[in-house]
Amino acid sequence: MLEMELYSDVIKLISDIRHSKLHNSYDIAIHTEKLIEKLISEGKWNSAEDLMTLIKLRITRFANALPQEATSVNIMRHILKIIRDEYDSGFKNKGEGQQSAHHLGSTTMDDCEDYSKVLPSLKSSLLDNLAEYKVELESSADNIAAQALEHIHANEIILTVGKSSTVEKFLKYAAKSRKFQVVVVEAAPRFLGHLMASNLAKNNIETTVIPDSAVFAMMSRVNKVIIGTHTVLANGGLRAESGVHMVALAAKHYSIPIMVLAHMYKLSPMHLCSSEQDAFNICASPADVLPYSSGPLLDKVHVYNPVFDYVPPELVTLFISHQGGNAPSYVYRLLSELYHPDDQEL
Repeated sequence: MLEMELYSDVIKLISDIRHSKLHNSYDIAIHTEKLIEKLISEGKWNSAEDLMTLIKLRITRFANALPQEATSVNIMRHILKIIRDEYDSGFKNKGEGQQSAHHLGSTTMDDCEDYSKVLPSLKSSLLDNLAEYKVELESSADNIAAQALEHIHANEIILTVGKSSTVEKFLKYAAKSRKFQVVVVEAAPRFLGHLMASNLAKNNIETTVIPDSAVFAMMSRVNKVIIGTHTVLANGGLRAESGVHMVALAAKHYSIPIMVLAHMYKLSPMHLCSSEQDAFNICASPADVLPYSSGPLLDKVHVYNPVFDYVPPELVTLFISHQGGNAPSYVYRLLSELYHPDDQEL
């Protein structure tokens, strides 16, 4: 019964994301961490292997239901790596002082492959580790914002697209001691740029809203582009809000640097073979683009309203996470630190 209740948490999380009850990736990340924390503390498992199997089942369920939503899967993948590390270090500490260095080395290697042995201290060490990880998630946006003064200088003109809570916090932090202007692309058809501009203006930041069609004309006056993203792919490319690719191309034309603010849980080991693949994009209702109406001509019109754009890594200058700034070519290294190789393909 408890197992069914724990499994229903995954279904509820999927439902909340589908029905927009969780408004951003941070909320999704926190809810996912709580879900796995509950599984570790209350679930029926005896060994690290049992626990990893339970988490992998949830990853599969989630990935099948929401293939475009990478945050939850990334959090669970990272927790799998935490389990492996805690298990390995637990047995290594247990074996110290009892075996010769040579024998210890070979035994530890065997233990690394076999996760079926029972380690009594595993649950408590995992819960301690997850408590630290939760603090890291909660402070991530503040740590990114704290780097704002290194990248935003006085009297600069910054361009951003739509609304990103991380970018908003970043700009507000810089505005405490620097005077600069922000140009916000309204990001049709959702027009979230209007809300972003309103929030910045309330913070006494000089803000201008422009339509998507004016991006190229405005870009020559801009000093840098600062955006958020939905997912960072394994090659350093982005799955970003629709319209960002156009902005990135305009910035490349004028050699304007593009900085992407991304939490570590947005880094995904997923590769994109083609921007046409079904798993990459989703289409929203076309009603936002063309209100429903019927007629001889309109009955033959097909309207596509894609939610995401693929932005290749060569259009990105810098990723800024809570650990600092990195080039797109360094993403592979960050992925190796976040996820175990055996968990990248599940």
